[in-house]
Amino acid sequence: MSTARVVDLMRLRAMPPIGSRPLKRYKTSMKPSMNLITDVPGLKIGQAEDVGALTGVTVIYPDVAAVCGVDVRGGGPGTRESDALAPENLVDAIDALVLSGGSVYGLAAADGVASVLGARGRGFGLIDLPGVPRSPVVPAAILYDLANGGDKGWGQDPPYRALGARALEAVSDRFELGAHGAGIGARAGQLRGGLGSASQRTADGIHVGAIVAVNCFGSVIMPGSDAFWAWPLEQNGEAGGARPDPNLVVDGDDWGPAKANPAAIGRTNTTIACVATDVALTPAQAKRVAQMASAGLARAIRPVFAPFDGDVVFALSTAQQSLAEPTHFNIARIGALAADCLARAVMRGVYAAKDA
Repeated sequence: MSTARVVDLMRLRAMPPIGSRPLKRYKTSMKPSMNLITDVPGLKIGQAEDVGALTGVTVIYPDVAAVCGVDVRGGGPGTRESDALAPENLVDAIDALVLSGGSVYGLAAADGVASVLGARGRGFGLIDLPGVPRSPVVPAAILYDLANGGDKGWGQDPPYRALGARALEAVSDRFELGAHGAGIGARAGQLRGGLGSASQRTADGIHVGAIVAVNCFGSVIMPGSDAFWAWPLEQNGEAGGARPDPNLVVDGDDWGPAKANPAAIGRTNTTIACVATDVALTPAQAKRVAQMASAGLARAIRPVFAPFDGDVVFALSTAQQSLAEPTHFNIARIGALAADCLARAVMRGVYAAKDA
């Protein structure tokens, strides 16, 4: 064992228990909570839909370039620039993030966003010379909504590039849940899927939020019940307040209608999400938060991360405040909060879409 490793272990063992160590008191915001990811300072959301095609785009837009990590868990993902976000690679911040319907066609939504941002002079400047445009970094993830009954007869002119540009132009603190943006044509097992969001602010001022387009193969509802799998995490009746019968016994191999007809599964499912915090993170720390946040999907959807799902979770840092010591402990806090917010966002998205 190296000397440095021994020293690290000695320091760790000498530290008092986590519960006895005071956390850094963060500056708290008095802004009322909207229970949206935009409660995280420095973030806005924009959405655009093609109602006839039953498809749409959601753009997550940080006020300034934001550190981003990603966790790809599904067996059939569709992403753009996800490899560029690896902590060992050059890119250390992004200019926007896109969640889109449209399967492979939907990746073009990021082109529309990048075009608008480039025209504004935002992006990565590899060569600072007159006339050389900057390169906006716009990762994206897509879900499959091509067979949802909407008119997809677009020939060689899919709408996603234009939808991406429109969504960026529409960014705001407030946005609609349910059948909007990337969630307009989504399904959640046998239910209508949708766009969901939730947030949490800790007593010491850490902001965490989540946004998700729920288009899962698995069930979000407990068999024999109207209750969500993630119901214990619900806050203030945000997802309808349904509770399971206390006498309900769920078989471990019974996860609802999604299991009833395996031949109809196809390759049509994906839940795509982003969590965010205002605490400054490194790319490696953001990746860890994304990995921890993926647990929120597992709490809310059963099964999840299947071979035919394309589940992807991004994690953003708007760096409005510093990461307090002990850093590993506070990363764990942020990741745990992000997972809970994501599970709640899944419930809210499906609940908001049920009457659409």
